[in-house]
Amino acid sequence: MPCRLFNGAIAVKTGWARWRVGAAAACALSGLLGIGALPAAAQSNETLRLRIVGGLAGLNQYVRHEEPFWTRDLATLSGGRYTSDIVPFDRAGLPGQEMLTLIRLGVVPFGTALLSLVAMQYPELAAPDLAGLSPDVPALRKVVTAFRPALADLLRERHGTELLAVYVYPAQVVFCREPLAGLQGLAGRKTRVSSATQADFVRALGGIPVPTPFAEIVSAIRAGSADCAITGAVSGRTIGLPQVTKTLYTLPISWGLAMFGANREAWRALPPDLREIVLKEVPKLEATIWDEAERDTAVERLCAVAGTCALGSTESLTEVRPSQADQALRRRILEQNVLPQWIARCGANCQALWDANIAPVVGIKAPPFQ
Repeated sequence: MPCRLFNGAIAVKTGWARWRVGAAAACALSGLLGIGALPAAAQSNETLRLRIVGGLAGLNQYVRHEEPFWTRDLATLSGGRYTSDIVPFDRAGLPGQEMLTLIRLGVVPFGTALLSLVAMQYPELAAPDLAGLSPDVPALRKVVTAFRPALADLLRERHGTELLAVYVYPAQVVFCREPLAGLQGLAGRKTRVSSATQADFVRALGGIPVPTPFAEIVSAIRAGSADCAITGAVSGRTIGLPQVTKTLYTLPISWGLAMFGANREAWRALPPDLREIVLKEVPKLEATIWDEAERDTAVERLCAVAGTCALGSTESLTEVRPSQADQALRRRILEQNVLPQWIARCGANCQALWDANIAPVVGIKAPPFQ
């Protein structure tokens, strides 16, 4: 949004430091990142160019879908009246865990936030993707559909953000350096995790969760600081995990949901016909991304084992599929460990949020907050 929205200092806390951005500095930051305010073209005959922060660079969601939609399709759909630039959030110099704050302040007018990252500050947003919750895409679709109205309300009321889409990455599965027969084999192993609920899940198995940035997974496996890694099958192949691991255990631990939203004032400032285009076309983009994630979750596992992927890699992994006992253990850990620990971090409001929206879908009520 325009820089006039910034009154006083904006405090932004990252994992490494706490820094303050005054009104002028915030405007400079948004300009440097190429994600600045809605241009004056909204009131002129010039082409209006939006600034979009997208998902993770290099992955199918961004390369095949988000980037082409915003840089090419929007102009076509609008007859050249509107266009946009997009940058992946992990190459924009932005702290992912602060994305909702940046959207609310208007530094990022239109942005994508990984729920697992923003849940570090706002644990209620972890609800639809708790570790162990959804064993397949159909189950995940039901959970997200049930939770979506509550998510939209949370974003609008607490974060000044208009929810426009919920994206999904392929299943977060387990790569291991040594053979792994099933879930119980994670006991005693150091396993890379990317969220608090994944850490809860690993600890419940007697494992040692090791929070590790995505870009450092391969080096952690090589150095022995991690024995296994929970990450996407596709993204794991992209960074070279088949070169340093032997086993791919295909039970989805979680999925990697992301929300795409707009600062409410930026959204209201759009011309009505542009809002109509976004409301009509972004749900189609969302559906395409979900379909691709479902295909990748199924196909890339087999590809990783057979070594015949379109990615061109010739490495092969031993694929281990979850047994019925593993599925029962997954659900038990969700009910007895992951869900109670999430409620303990999140509070009584999250107990009510779960019971009203997700419990009817999965048949598990939240324990009382104590």
